[in-house]
Amino acid sequence: MMRRAVRSFRTDVAVARERDPAARSTLEVVTSYPGVHALWMHRLAHALYMRGLGLPARWVSQTSRFLTGIEIHPGATIGPGLFIDHGMGVVIGETTEIGEDVTIYQGVTLGGTGKETGKRHPTVHDGVIIGTGASILGSVDVGEGAKIGAGSIVIRDVPANSTVVGNPGRAVVVDGQRIDPETIHHPTLEHTRLPDPVAEAMACLVRRVTELEQDLADLRAGREPRLRERDKNGDCLPTAQEEIAGILGLNGGSGI
Repeated sequence: MMRRAVRSFRTDVAVARERDPAARSTLEVVTSYPGVHALWMHRLAHALYMRGLGLPARWVSQTSRFLTGIEIHPGATIGPGLFIDHGMGVVIGETTEIGEDVTIYQGVTLGGTGKETGKRHPTVHDGVIIGTGASILGSVDVGEGAKIGAGSIVIRDVPANSTVVGNPGRAVVVDGQRIDPETIHHPTLEHTRLPDPVAEAMACLVRRVTELEQDLADLRAGREPRLRERDKNGDCLPTAQEEIAGILGLNGGSGI
């Protein structure tokens, strides 16, 4: 038991130093990182909870909330390698399950959607990065290696190795290839360079309107409209409606 506790302690410190460039020493992490402190207190609260000591477990979790600004229900299951950066305002619900090497930024909510019973909070798989202020609500499944953009509200399952933005959250990048385990367990933190699907959809519309204006000008001048790639390929290329639906992640009926 003691060896396992020491191993977890070392892992927590190593993860913080790996993922936060501001971490300059082990002493700084041990004494100054609320995300690490919240994890340590959660392990105590979770151990009490699993032994049927629900009230003492809640006392520990509420003490942790007061000291760190991070609220983790004692019933939440958290795998190794979780890093909560800054952490103020993070809320993790009772039936949440978090895999290995997950990164959570401040203001994130892993919550429920009402008074339903049973599994009512998210399952977050290995290597997921959840950006500042994002909310994942309900018993949704967030696949391995997914990135949830800052401020997104996710209410449906997220495919593995995808990028989700918006409200409601939409998967705007999905890589169907096998996920590299090295990437999952050493996630890249470049989550600020996310696509803007609304801007891409507007750019698509502007391009299509420009093409229509050029065709109209050719017809008025008595010229044949220029032949474009989509004209050569017939139905092989998407219509404007199909292209915009693809950009916004509205295809396939998943709602993401």
